[in-house]
This record gives sequence, structure tokens and C-alpha cells, in this order.
Amino acid sequence: MLSRNSLFKRGSQAVLLCLGLFVFLGAGDESARFNELGHRLMCVCGCKQILLECNHVGCQYSDRMRGELMTALDHGDSDDLTLQALVQKYGTAVMAAPTTTGFNRIAWIMPFVALMGGLAAVVILVRAWKMRPAPLPAGGVRTVSGAQLEHFRKQAQKETEI
Repeated sequence: MLSRNSLFKRGSQAVLLCLGLFVFLGAGDESARFNELGHRLMCVCGCKQILLECNHVGCQYSDRMRGELMTALDHGDSDDLTLQALVQKYGTAVMAAPTTTGFNRIAWIMPFVALMGGLAAVVILVRAWKMRPAPLPAGGVRTVSGAQLEHFRKQAQKETEI
């Protein structure tokens, strides 16, 4: 049987171990958050590149924006608060993708609507081309086949009987 002192010692070790796990569990998370948020933002220097991938020579904005992003993460701001602060400072052009709320939903929906409309137009056009009449041959007489041919044969037999 364990003594009270030994039990206390093991309990405190377990608590310290759990505390250490919780402290170090999020240690590498800041770089992942920085990377994820940095790829959701555009550099506003005019290069039209993602913020973390801006390689524009002499870019005055990318280093400053990266610093602001890191500062916000160091302060412990949430992702939404950080993004909102950068949008307020640089405008909506700083976002790499439009939000999925309000009028911006159209930016997500319209490509699919245009694709479906284009496919429908192609199907209608192909069907119209398939249903068009065949061009006349060089002699100017259209070839007849099927039920129409049988109709003309019966008519010719009836007209030639005496």
C-alpha cells in the first residue's frame, strides 16, 4: 500500500505532467495560425499575390502586413478579429477569397451558374445542329428514304396503272 506522502507525490507529478502537456500542446500552433492566416490575405502592393508568397522586389507592404499579423497573433487576437482589423486598415481587397456572407455569396455561386448555363447552351446547340435538314446534293435533288420513299412508290404504281 502506498503512503500518503507517496500518493501526494505521484498526484502532483500527474498534475504537472498534464499542465506541461497543455502548455506545450499549443507551442507550435502560432506558426500554423500565421501560415493559415497569411495565405488567406493578399498583399496590397499591386502584385496580386498571397501575402506570404509576395516576392515583389522593394515591396513596402508585405513586411509591414506580416508584422501586423504576427503582432495580432502575439496579442492573442482571434482569427476573425485579426482579419477584420486588416480589412478595416487595407480594405476588402486584402482578402484572398470573398466571405460567404451577404452579397459576397454571389462571387461563390456565379461561376457554377455560368458553368451550368454554358453546358445547357452547348447541349441545345448540339441538338439543333443534329436536327437541321441535310444539305441538297450537287444535282439539286434530295434523296428520299424510309416511309416517304414507300409513299412515293405507291403513288407511282397507282398513277402508272391503266
